[in-house]
Amino acid sequence: MKSLFLWMSGLLFISLTGAHDLKHFLENFVVAKRNDANPVTLTCRTNIEGPVTWKFHGAELEDVDIEDNVQQNGPNLSVSEVDKPMLGKYSCWRGEDILSSTYLLLEAEEEDTSDFFSINCRAKSYDCNFSCAWVPKGQYPVRLGLGRDCSEGGKTCDWVSSDLIKDGRFQFEFYHSLSPYTEESTKLELTAEAIVNLSILRRTMRFYVRDIIIPDSPKIVSCQEGKEDLNVTIDAPSSWSTPHSYFSLEHEIEYILKDDGTSGYSSSGLIPKRISKLRVHSRDPLVPSSWSEWTPWKNVTC
Repeated sequence: MKSLFLWMSGLLFISLTGAHDLKHFLENFVVAKRNDANPVTLTCRTNIEGPVTWKFHGAELEDVDIEDNVQQNGPNLSVSEVDKPMLGKYSCWRGEDILSSTYLLLEAEEEDTSDFFSINCRAKSYDCNFSCAWVPKGQYPVRLGLGRDCSEGGKTCDWVSSDLIKDGRFQFEFYHSLSPYTEESTKLELTAEAIVNLSILRRTMRFYVRDIIIPDSPKIVSCQEGKEDLNVTIDAPSSWSTPHSYFSLEHEIEYILKDDGTSGYSSSGLIPKRISKLRVHSRDPLVPSSWSEWTPWKNVTC
C-alpha cells in the first residue's frame, strides 16, 4: 500500500505543576536524559553584565524542593540528576526584570510511552511537494522537520508547526529538492517532535517519494460507442506530474450492468454496452502505488 502510515510511540504522561499550559511548541528548551550523571546547563541569555537570580515556575530556588539539584555558575544554572520534579520553566532575573526563560524537558524513553499517534504522508505526484497529516489525541505541541539536520537535532532545521485542523487532523506541507526525472536513491528523512507534560518524544521516519504516491482522482472525458464495446477516454488529474508520456497512470473502470445490476471491472478503457453508470480510479503502474479515490459515479448515456 503506497500510503505511508507512520506509527510512532508517543507520549509520556506525568502530572506536574504548569505542565498543561503548553499550546504551542517551545522556542527555548533543554532536554535532559533520565539517569544521566552529567548535569545540564541552563543559559541566561542576556548581554547585560551583573548578578542574576534564577527562579523555577516563578518561585525562588530556595523555596522549592529542588535546591539540592541546582547550582548557579555565574549567570548560568546547572541541574543534576534530572527527574520529574525538576522539569518545567526556569527564568533568570535581575531585580524585578526577567532576562530570559528556558524549559527543562525530559527525553521520553521507549518503555515510558503510554499512547500512540500516527502521521500519514501523501504525495499527489512526483513534483517537489508532499503533505502530512497528524491525528491528535489531545492538544499536544508538535512539529515536523524535513532533512538530515532535523534528524540530527541541528540548529538550522526548518521546523514546521501547524495550528490548522482539517477533518480532525493537523496538516503539514513540505517541499523537497529531489528530481522527479531520476530514479530515487535517497530517502527523505522526516523527524517529528512532540511535547506532552514536559516530556519530549522524537521519531525519525525515512521513505522514498514513491512510497507515499497517491494520485488525485482522474477525469472521465468521454464515452464513445463502438461496434461491440464502449470506449471510455480518461485523463490524468491536473495535479499529476507531466509529461504524461513519461509519468504514466494506470486506470481501472468499475461499471454497473443495466440488465441485472451486477458490477464489472476493466483496465483497458473498453467496457460492455448496456451499462448504467461507471466510475474510475488510477495509480502509478511502475511502483506498488495505492489507488486514488474513485471518481463519483457517472451515468452513461452513450
